[in-house]
Amino acid sequence: MSQPKRYTITAALPYTNGPIHIGHLAGVYVPADIYARYLRLKGEDVAFICGSDEHGVAISIKAKKEGITPQEVVDKYNKIIKDSFADFGISFDNYSRTSAKIHHDTASGFFKKLYDQGDFIEETSEQLYDAEANQFLADRFVTGTCPKCGHEEAYGDQCENCGSSLNATDLINPRSTITGSVPVMRETKHWFLPLDRYEDFLKKWILEGHKNDWKPNVYGQCKSWIDEGLRPRAVTRDLDWGIPVPVPGGEGKVLYVWFDAPIGYISSTKEWAEREGKDWKPYWKDADTKLVHFIGKDNIVFHCIIFPSMLKAEGSYILPENVPANEFLNLEGNKLSTSKNWAVWLHEYLEDFPGQQDVLRYALTANAPETKDNDFTWKDFQARNNNELVAIFGNFINRVVVLTNKYYDGVIPEAFDLNEEDERTLAELRAYPSVIASSLERYRFRESQNELMNLARLGNKYLADAEPWKTIKTDENRTATVMHIALQIAASLAIVCEPFLPHTSTKLKQMLNMEVTAEDWSRIAADDDILPQGHKINKAELLFTKIEDEQIEKQLEKLEKTKMDNKASAQVVETASAIAPQKEPIQYDDFMKMDMRVGTILEAEKMPKADKLLVLKVDTGIDVRTIVSGIAESFSPEDIIGKQVTVLVNLAPRKLRGTVSEGMILMTEDTDGKLVFMNPDRAGVENGGMIS
Repeated sequence: MSQPKRYTITAALPYTNGPIHIGHLAGVYVPADIYARYLRLKGEDVAFICGSDEHGVAISIKAKKEGITPQEVVDKYNKIIKDSFADFGISFDNYSRTSAKIHHDTASGFFKKLYDQGDFIEETSEQLYDAEANQFLADRFVTGTCPKCGHEEAYGDQCENCGSSLNATDLINPRSTITGSVPVMRETKHWFLPLDRYEDFLKKWILEGHKNDWKPNVYGQCKSWIDEGLRPRAVTRDLDWGIPVPVPGGEGKVLYVWFDAPIGYISSTKEWAEREGKDWKPYWKDADTKLVHFIGKDNIVFHCIIFPSMLKAEGSYILPENVPANEFLNLEGNKLSTSKNWAVWLHEYLEDFPGQQDVLRYALTANAPETKDNDFTWKDFQARNNNELVAIFGNFINRVVVLTNKYYDGVIPEAFDLNEEDERTLAELRAYPSVIASSLERYRFRESQNELMNLARLGNKYLADAEPWKTIKTDENRTATVMHIALQIAASLAIVCEPFLPHTSTKLKQMLNMEVTAEDWSRIAADDDILPQGHKINKAELLFTKIEDEQIEKQLEKLEKTKMDNKASAQVVETASAIAPQKEPIQYDDFMKMDMRVGTILEAEKMPKADKLLVLKVDTGIDVRTIVSGIAESFSPEDIIGKQVTVLVNLAPRKLRGTVSEGMILMTEDTDGKLVFMNPDRAGVENGGMIS
């Protein structure tokens, strides 16, 4: 692609079912903001777009838990989230809401166009239904065992353990999150986007077109999805919260949140353009626009497979040039968890570290999970602040500003004859914008921020070697030259730190009494001084302050309390569930439909890449069949060969990780929670013997 005329940058729409924590900031919003701010410094035309994702099952679940309406939930958390973004300097050009009328109109219009073009298929199928709650179980209203990795707490739309996108009917042993009951199957009609129609397009666009410029984690996940073969994806849901399906037969149904949400980027752009008196269309429909999605790894399939297929079907939109998804950030060795309160919430951080937003931005970028999951620790946070921001960056600025005010009453002195060291330092200084830009253009934000700190190191070393506090007594011209050059480094830091440390940049520019221009970035590489001779700066202020051990201990104690509270809660749940309660009554005829037989395990082996699944060959007396069983963590394959077991033989076959399972081994748990076979234990009972 040639040099773009404009950039459309999107950051994943956060769910408004809770506040924002450091994982969100590190994975999506800080890198997106760094990129947008950098482009603006270069004078580029940028639309940085986001908004609250206010539909979907997660909102409905939160509303039920809090005993309020979904609208009250989204209003509450939209404000908290929006305020957090503003506090941390996330410089969106527009932050919208998917509950806004402009979004409802845009999403409805998009769906209607695809419907009118015949891009959907309409199917009546059986879906999971909670009879007790009297509703279908879409997405996160149902949990169960992931058929791909065996994780027992996968959701009906996605497994957060392996990242696989799922349908609720894929889950093994599904259960309702509303009532805890086992769902039944009922017929319902929905519209599907046939992703298989777009396989050739996706292969050419991603596998051929972006093999070398997309991040390996993004490309690899896309390739895996495409190689496995794409299936039609439902784009409607049986819910009462969301955007109503705008076609005949859509009564009582809404658009699937992952069809609705990415269209939120478009509607948010429309809202921004209308407010600013611009035309939104070039930002989404002009081939000279570069579209970049910043997301977390759990959203890759939606932004790289589903949304591009939607855009391709619609026919008039550009496709993303890049989707630089990050991995996950952990906290003190454990996965961030909203439900377990294992997180650093942004609004709480500011209560404990007021005015230190940039410190957190810096620490998160320095440890960003760009290629693998990374771990945030409070000790590392403290070290980054004290050893880098305070000792290197802040120390250099403080010395320069204090000495300038002390020696020259704050007026920039004249530079006299430059020696070899001066020339070398200025040459290095002028190279930094292109070095930092090179990393940013490749979405290497850790690397680019490290180069920023190297510029501060250059300034510190230059001052330490030149020792102007000594030469002021012996060589005034030399001192003036050194201070003049040191001030150019300080001014350059004020400019290039702006994408990374916006609050610090503002404070430093005020200290240096700098004017901000649209071409600041290019000024550093020019031969002209940024701060000319005779320019007067202001008094010194500390850019950063040391973080004490007591502050860190307080945070660690808070996490330890959370850990203990979670442990106590888990023990209560474990005790309460030691003896399972009676399930809902069934009719005698329901029981008589079950065909349970005695069988013998002939062969057993572990399912590849699935820690909990065994593949068994079982002689049922009727035949020898394959059964996949989730017992690998309780039994070794060699220990159960020859074991006589009870088999439910008339369970409908189901494919698990490519293997068709033709029945179920009946198990139970003892009071210690240990898995045991429901062994017929009857002497002389042969394989095939019926259990009644």
